[in-house]
Amino acid sequence: MDKNLKAFAMIIATTCVFAGCKNKAETSATTDNPFMQEWNTPHGVPPFDKIETVHYLPAIHEGIQRQEKAIEEICNNPEEPTFGNTIIPYEYSGELLNKVSSVFLNLSECCNDDEMERLSDTIIPLLTRHEDNIMLNPELFERIKTVYQKRDEENLNPEQTRLLEVIYKGFVRGGANVPEESRARFREINERLSSLTLKFGNNVLGATNSRTLFVDDEKELDGLSETQLQTAREAASGMESPKGKYAFTVHVPSMEPFLQNCKNRQLRKELWTLYSTRCLDGEFSNTEIINEIVNLRLEKASILGFDNYADYVLDDCMAKNAGNVRELLMKVWKPALEKAKDEEALYQRMLIADGHSGKLQPYDWRFYAERLRKEKYDLNDDDIRPYLSLDSTLKGLFYVCERLYGLNFNENKEIPVYHPEVKAFEVVDNNEVIAVVYMDFFPRESKRSGAWMTNFREQYYDREGNNVIPVVSLVFNFTKPVGDRPSLLNIDETETLFHEFGHALHSVLSRCHYPTLSGTNVPRDFVEMPSQFMEHFAFEPEVLKVYAHHYKTGELIPDGLVEKIKAAATYGQGFANTELLAASILDMDFHTIDKSCNIRLPDFETVRMEKIGLISSIIPRYRSAYFQHVFSGGYAAGYYSYTWSALLDNDAYECFRENGIFDPATAASFRTNILERGNTDDAMNLYMAFRGKEPSIEPLLKNRGLK
Repeated sequence: MDKNLKAFAMIIATTCVFAGCKNKAETSATTDNPFMQEWNTPHGVPPFDKIETVHYLPAIHEGIQRQEKAIEEICNNPEEPTFGNTIIPYEYSGELLNKVSSVFLNLSECCNDDEMERLSDTIIPLLTRHEDNIMLNPELFERIKTVYQKRDEENLNPEQTRLLEVIYKGFVRGGANVPEESRARFREINERLSSLTLKFGNNVLGATNSRTLFVDDEKELDGLSETQLQTAREAASGMESPKGKYAFTVHVPSMEPFLQNCKNRQLRKELWTLYSTRCLDGEFSNTEIINEIVNLRLEKASILGFDNYADYVLDDCMAKNAGNVRELLMKVWKPALEKAKDEEALYQRMLIADGHSGKLQPYDWRFYAERLRKEKYDLNDDDIRPYLSLDSTLKGLFYVCERLYGLNFNENKEIPVYHPEVKAFEVVDNNEVIAVVYMDFFPRESKRSGAWMTNFREQYYDREGNNVIPVVSLVFNFTKPVGDRPSLLNIDETETLFHEFGHALHSVLSRCHYPTLSGTNVPRDFVEMPSQFMEHFAFEPEVLKVYAHHYKTGELIPDGLVEKIKAAATYGQGFANTELLAASILDMDFHTIDKSCNIRLPDFETVRMEKIGLISSIIPRYRSAYFQHVFSGGYAAGYYSYTWSALLDNDAYECFRENGIFDPATAASFRTNILERGNTDDAMNLYMAFRGKEPSIEPLLKNRGLK
């Protein structure tokens, strides 16, 4: 894909909207459009206080025209194609388009309104057509191919050689070699897919926001803490027409504590059903959309010469083919499933002891898992949260970054933000600001669920050789502060904070010359490695003692509680790994289909899960109808990446354990060989330069309690 549309590739179809934009009459691309001006802001960040909804489309049109002109100049150059007169001007073409599309596509994930949703319906197909115009430009590709074929004559350095290879392969994968008679259909498929994936994401957002469990009688909520009840009361009071005093949504910060603690089995079933049946039917149904997406992806792969869509995706990844993916997944699936069956047997006995008949159901699992965790380890979620306030946990995260890489993070309130809740931090290394990181912590109706990292700007060196610092976006959905109680995290949320910050560091510490190769622009099954690696530090005793202080008393987390957390580290890993792997296998099943077919849901999913022996009390982490990673988030045939990357990150952390988790030499090697290098070399070469050998699966199985 064209490097100027990287943000588009990452978040093409879950576009929502920037609610902070002001609405005015449509304006032309004039000097009052901030995208057409130099950004006189700290570090050149986007002037969010000046950007209005009407600015996007004119700037998109202008950006497309400017890039078209730049490419025309490349194609009309009478000189023999070279790296200097073809690859370099192409690499830096589309600067305006990249600037506006990165802002629009990033912010569209965080807010939503009808006007901007309609704008997405216009902009996404427009960007798709523009991308196809570039990829299918025969004159441009001919020049790029000529440089590629004569690359040995160019005396290129390794990074230049890598850039040439990545751009050339990107054009081939983008359709440059598609026969003329198939090009019109290829364009139709790309444009239709962009619309369908956009619609899929909007449906998930709509369905998620429309599903709420209301309860009037507090007696029905036995088991919930006063904090959880207070949060539910405030949620109901904030709704226009609440149907009860207490409101529980299917957003994870609301749903998860409810399923873990509410003793009322019928209410657990009702909320779980609202969550797990999203987008199967009704106004926000995704069933027909999935069928069309899968078949169109297969057709696209066939036009490009691949047997199925997974082969097309994996050709550009570390795994290389579906056989290698399934081999790794099965090595973890078998012990994970056995452990999950042992867990299920324990919970089934508890269910019967509570006087319930029948089999354990998915809406029972979290309830009995939490109860047994409390009994077995005397570890209560409500005992942990007071020590993990968001502010203090951030301090612990910053401490780890300072110890490993010498970085400091300073909030700068003069930097414009796109929402009042967002905070902006300058990242300082050796008294120099090397990046800006935005952090958006709390849920909003206009913001999709989950957590993610993207860029408003990549790190690179401009044509004059000046280092352009990255501008990073981190988005979360943590529980909001209530009254005088700050946002308090649980173990999973704390690990999520460290995880996404690992992605940020991959961008913050990038030292690449070209934006195409910078930061997180690496193979999908390598990109999760730095993020998952950071998770390991979250609950190291040395780190906990830095940040885990009671939000009221300031008391340091007791050693006894730290020991309990450590003892319970592999508790529930049967479930955690099984639901993750089930989703990964489901993803591969959709995308290894090699013949046009009529996919019916939920039948397709049911058959595939029965085939691998998934027990009925667990469902895939994401059911098909709301599997945004795969059908609207850039992870098609790539959800396995979390496990592939886990092979790497666990092996890497084993090296830190061997040498000391803050060993300067080990941290420096990780920084220089992995975090700074982006996609300047083959991912396995980068990893082996750090580790000195290929990764072993043993640390992964051991750390997850599957040995």
